[in-house]
Amino acid sequence: MAARLKLVDSLKTALRTQPMRFVTRFIDLNGLQCLLDFLQSMEFETAQGAIHTSVIGCIKALMNNSQGRAHVLAHPTSINIIAQSLSTDNIKTKTAVLEILGAVCLVPGGHRKVLDAMLHYQKYACERTRFQSLIADLDRSTGIYREEVNLKTAIMSFINAALKYGPGQDHLEFRMHLRYEFLMLGIQPVIEKLRTHDNATLDRHLDFFELVRTEDEKSLAKKFDLTHIDTKSAGAMFEMLRKKTALTLAYPHFLSILHHFLLLPFSRAGAFHYWQLIDRIVQQIVIQQKNGYDPDAAPLALDLNKIIKQLSQENEIKAVQQKMREIQKENDELLSKLAKKENECEIKSQEKEDAITTMNKMKSKLEREAIGHADARQQIEALSAKLNELQAAIDAERGERVKLEHMVKTGSYPDDAKVDFSAVASSFSSAPPPPPPSGMAPPPPPPPPPSFGGPPAPPPPPPPGGGPPPPPGAPGLVPTPGFAVRKKNIPKPGNPLKSFNWAKLPDNKLAGTVWNDIDDEKLYKTLDLDDFDRAFSAYQRQQNEENGDTNSTISLPRHKELSVVDGRRAQNCIILLSKLKMSNREMANCIMSMDSQEELPRDMCEQLLKYVPTPEETQLLAEHSQELEQMARADRFLYEMSKIIHYEQRLKALCFKKKFTERLSEAKPKVVAILNASREVIRSRRLKKFLEVVLAFGNYMNRGQRGNASGFKLASLNKIIDTRSSVHRNITLLHYLIETLEKQFPDILKLENDIPHVRQACKVSLTELSKEINMLRSGLKDIEKELEFHRNRPLDRRDKFASVMSDFITVSAYNFSELEDLLADMKLKFEKVVRAFGEDPSNAQPDDFFGVFDVFLSSFADAKLENERFRRQREEEEKRARIEAQMKAESEKRRANRRNIEKGKALLNGSLTSNGVEEEQDTGEFDDLISALRTGDVFGEDMAKMKRNRRRASSQTGETRERLGKVAT
Repeated sequence: MAARLKLVDSLKTALRTQPMRFVTRFIDLNGLQCLLDFLQSMEFETAQGAIHTSVIGCIKALMNNSQGRAHVLAHPTSINIIAQSLSTDNIKTKTAVLEILGAVCLVPGGHRKVLDAMLHYQKYACERTRFQSLIADLDRSTGIYREEVNLKTAIMSFINAALKYGPGQDHLEFRMHLRYEFLMLGIQPVIEKLRTHDNATLDRHLDFFELVRTEDEKSLAKKFDLTHIDTKSAGAMFEMLRKKTALTLAYPHFLSILHHFLLLPFSRAGAFHYWQLIDRIVQQIVIQQKNGYDPDAAPLALDLNKIIKQLSQENEIKAVQQKMREIQKENDELLSKLAKKENECEIKSQEKEDAITTMNKMKSKLEREAIGHADARQQIEALSAKLNELQAAIDAERGERVKLEHMVKTGSYPDDAKVDFSAVASSFSSAPPPPPPSGMAPPPPPPPPPSFGGPPAPPPPPPPGGGPPPPPGAPGLVPTPGFAVRKKNIPKPGNPLKSFNWAKLPDNKLAGTVWNDIDDEKLYKTLDLDDFDRAFSAYQRQQNEENGDTNSTISLPRHKELSVVDGRRAQNCIILLSKLKMSNREMANCIMSMDSQEELPRDMCEQLLKYVPTPEETQLLAEHSQELEQMARADRFLYEMSKIIHYEQRLKALCFKKKFTERLSEAKPKVVAILNASREVIRSRRLKKFLEVVLAFGNYMNRGQRGNASGFKLASLNKIIDTRSSVHRNITLLHYLIETLEKQFPDILKLENDIPHVRQACKVSLTELSKEINMLRSGLKDIEKELEFHRNRPLDRRDKFASVMSDFITVSAYNFSELEDLLADMKLKFEKVVRAFGEDPSNAQPDDFFGVFDVFLSSFADAKLENERFRRQREEEEKRARIEAQMKAESEKRRANRRNIEKGKALLNGSLTSNGVEEEQDTGEFDDLISALRTGDVFGEDMAKMKRNRRRASSQTGETRERLGKVAT
């Protein structure tokens, strides 16, 4: 390898120093192709070595005269192969390659070759975009790139050459186009970062980049009559384009572009490439020159001048086509009107047919109703005739009765008839009287005939609503041990009434209270119960006001709804039922089958528990069971559910079944977290070693009465950070401990790897965990009791409770027993670890015990990061001091070099080689070009010109302000 390196170095020296005939001989022998083949076929180690740099140096030396340079540029792949060398990590090689590429940009015909070479390198290095590796190298500040300024200078000089020379020398659009690539790669923040190097040559290139950018942005803003364009804001650029194209022929096309952008795919995997293609095409349109030449890579073969001519011809054709479209549009409008009229005629015909059909149906219905009416009239006539016959019979019997009463009073009937009279009289007395007219009370029954020596008959019963209460011992009283219960004579309402949700006082607690002195029965005679019935009827009524009359009339709606449930409860129940979208029968079947089809969502099951019928509601609904059709929806639902045996217990069991798996899966990780944390803490050797170090430092600091400790409370770990250094207030005892561990016990720094589960365990409350497990235990016991109840009931084919819940209880009881075993093991392990660290197990809770470790680990990690930050600050300070010393040494060196240059000025006039042969006039011009590019001298004239323009513009602005000030005065 050393021999090869020496050979290449000799070739580089020869190409630089030998006469022109040597270079010509080298070209004729295809020496350039040999160098390029070597660059393409070299191994990785060779690519990173000095021989790679020397080969690039040979090509650079070959390009140092016009013939060699022309030969290199004429080669079809030479620049591409040279660009491939940018993939090496050798900084000198990269710098040499960038200097060659930057100098080629300045050579006529070389700029496009360099851009094509960078596109080639993009594919070769698998870059996402062009120039990506250059900006990455420009931004690197670690490792070998930390103090490397020459490479960054070479990159900036290359960027400036690519921007300012070639097409960019005269075309603003090309400079803006190429600069945008660098800006999208993030060059602007990198430039600000490069300012920290304080290198004069690098700063000169940075100033030139920003100066040219500022001038270009001003020129762009002038096209839109603005002083500045915010190219970072999509909204600002859109608004500017909209204003510029508004009221012009370009505006419809601008809208068309936006519209078609909306139609592009956004979700497919290849959607990015659509936008990439559009971007490339627009770039090509913007930067293409008038002669059709594309200064950069072109995705399509487009000749804009030719296409624009074609478009102008198309506009004339479009005008004719537009007239044809207008005529066609008028024709279409006439056709649409005709179709509309035909549609209206069809609709009218359909309406007519529907009306005829409806009339036929009504006619047949009227005929059926007329026949029914005639039948009903015949039935009424027959019933009226029968009623007349019965009335005549009643009148005859009534006459006989009056006659007999008269004979009894006067005694004018034979003795042999007396025996039969009592039987006849008794038959008359037992016969029901005719119904009284409506609205009148029935007449009192007649007095019975004398019993002729028998016991006197009891007096007739009192009329309804009056009279004294029945005597004790009468039917209807239920005797209660210890006191007598009196059944009140409460009038029966005319309609079902709403319920009054009161708390009834038991009869056995009435003794000695004021309720014994209160008699509410006497108030029924004075109260307006009819009005009360109307006001608090269970039926839903509507109140109407007519013509301002103060008396309101209450009219029942067509569909009466009976509701005994509280209004708000009923409304909420209806909302729940509307969400379920199940009928009462489907709901009942679902409950009876224990939701074997999984039709009832879990959250709805929990909501249904809020609407279990109460005993009072069940009793009231049972009283109105005959009026089921008139009940409100909520009442019907509660009534249907109240008929299910143990409905509430079933529903609770179903909810528990649906939530059991989730509750078990929530409780088990908590138990496992405490169990694992307890095992990890008690087994951790790193933790014990760390506590040993802390104990040593603590006894050392607390020598005396507070020292000589054999252990300490774990809570003391979180107090380590409270002890601060006397020298640096930002340094605490914890920072010092970590620094000590890094030096002497680095393995302890991995403490968190030993106890990873403490962060989960500190979030578990043992009290809440015990409550959750107790709820699971009690729920399983309730289901077992309910299963026992259903096993003793007669078998019902609809009832699936026993079969479904038996399978559930078998599996769930086994899973719960596993959880209980795990919980018992966890408690033992937790108590063991608490005792191991000298804490009180009776008062220790996992969230407190493991919370100490959680807080400490967080503080430990923060302190490690802060130590790293402090270390970086110290290194930067030391680096800054070294740089200052280096700059001072370089300043002294430059002074010495300047003195040497002044002494050797006379030698610079000679141009003889070591062989005494005069070189060609262009020998070394490529090196001079690279040197000027490296130092920035090649941009000096442009920079001076732009600075003069800027000063001139500022002076003109100042003079204008002075003139305006004088005019104002």
